[in-house]
Amino acid sequence: MVFFKSSVSLLSKLRSQSFRQNNLCNSVRWLQIQTSSPDLDLHSQLKELIPEQQDRLKKLKSEYGKVQLGNITVDMVLGGMRGMTGLLWETSLLDPDEGIRFRGLSIPECQKVLPAAKPGGEPLPEGLLWLLLTGKVPTKEQVDSLSKELRSRATVPDHVFKTIDALPVSAHPMTQFTTGVMALQVQSEFQKAYEKGIHKSKYWEPAYEDSLSLIAQLPVVASYIYRRIYKNGQIIPMDDSLDYGGNFAHMLGFGSPEMKELMRLYVTIHTDHEGGNVSAHTGHLVGSALSDPYLSFAAALNGLAGPLHGLANQEVLLWIKSVVEECGENITKEQLKDYVWKTLNSGKVVPGFGHGVLRKTDPRYTCQREFALKHLPDDPLFQLVSKLYEVVPPVLTELGKVKNPWPNVDAHSGVLLNHYGLTEARYYTVLFGVSRAIGICSQLIWDRALGLPLERPKSVTMDWLENYCKKAAAQN
Repeated sequence: MVFFKSSVSLLSKLRSQSFRQNNLCNSVRWLQIQTSSPDLDLHSQLKELIPEQQDRLKKLKSEYGKVQLGNITVDMVLGGMRGMTGLLWETSLLDPDEGIRFRGLSIPECQKVLPAAKPGGEPLPEGLLWLLLTGKVPTKEQVDSLSKELRSRATVPDHVFKTIDALPVSAHPMTQFTTGVMALQVQSEFQKAYEKGIHKSKYWEPAYEDSLSLIAQLPVVASYIYRRIYKNGQIIPMDDSLDYGGNFAHMLGFGSPEMKELMRLYVTIHTDHEGGNVSAHTGHLVGSALSDPYLSFAAALNGLAGPLHGLANQEVLLWIKSVVEECGENITKEQLKDYVWKTLNSGKVVPGFGHGVLRKTDPRYTCQREFALKHLPDDPLFQLVSKLYEVVPPVLTELGKVKNPWPNVDAHSGVLLNHYGLTEARYYTVLFGVSRAIGICSQLIWDRALGLPLERPKSVTMDWLENYCKKAAAQN
């Protein structure tokens, strides 16, 4: 359903609404099941769930393996495989109109039902990790137990810091981050188990160990890089009393309660965006070769570092600051419109607007806007972002080449971070990377649990396409 275009029939729309209602019902069922469960151990919960899902996959293959999911056009082949259904990704699903759903729950629903650090606060990322892995909403006790486990896994070997230190301080933060992840790989339990001949039915267990350790250690590595580049190498140790997002903010050097809340929100909403985006697909693709989670995630980070993917959040803030430098903070909407046209006419894009799948405002943008309205309504850059929300979509619509003129997640995150003092835009994609590990690693665990095969799509040449299309035309 998520791949249907806006011209779907009324019947399809009704089916879509029914599907969404079923998702909401399932969400309530998950909440009820999980709340009644006293088990605080994530591994044991996952172990119980896996056989059922393995049987489900076998049934899908045996009963529906020959069912066609759609037609592949030349446009799809030449256009980055957009709109082509070709991946199994259990942890989230992206709807062009609704946005992302994590195991059936929208972002507003996650904000309501996932445990928070304080009443009415933003959801804890550990809660979303539990949800992505189990499909169940955890209790506060389960989230606290998972927070404790992640802290126990967060010790980073000295060789990792030495490896990062071998790079110039001027190296891009994402280069240093990927290098750090590769240095962590020497501790891979999956690689050790594979070399010892572990049975394929057990692959998921060392993948789980690697994934949780990697998720736990990433904020330590990421904050080390930040302090190395921007704070003269003055490192701040982890605080055992803090949760995942709060600790990340603390180790970066930001102690305000609001910044800790922002980091919890930021990490939660950036975790996963189904499987077709560059970083998620890369992690899945490399993992399908039975590369361990460290190798798979390092590859994913290299995709995330691209300007058309995770680097976009850096580009947005730099572009907004260029607007202020040229036009001032009190820019009128008419002046802003002229600047937007100037950007477009120079052959550049307006960063932070448009999306490969979404056709409406990104709900990740919306929840960040709500955070800003609550905590920093008078911030000049936030007010500029609000004006952009009014000015840019009509301009892009007038341009006529953009399917989605609405803001995405990157249009807002930099302004929030900048407000609380994290002004170094070059570093922003590292934050994205820390968050995205939760989604990618959750799916990697399920990839191994379900025994998903090596990914190997068919490629063709332009000669092949031309000959095929000529033959098809002749037959008609």
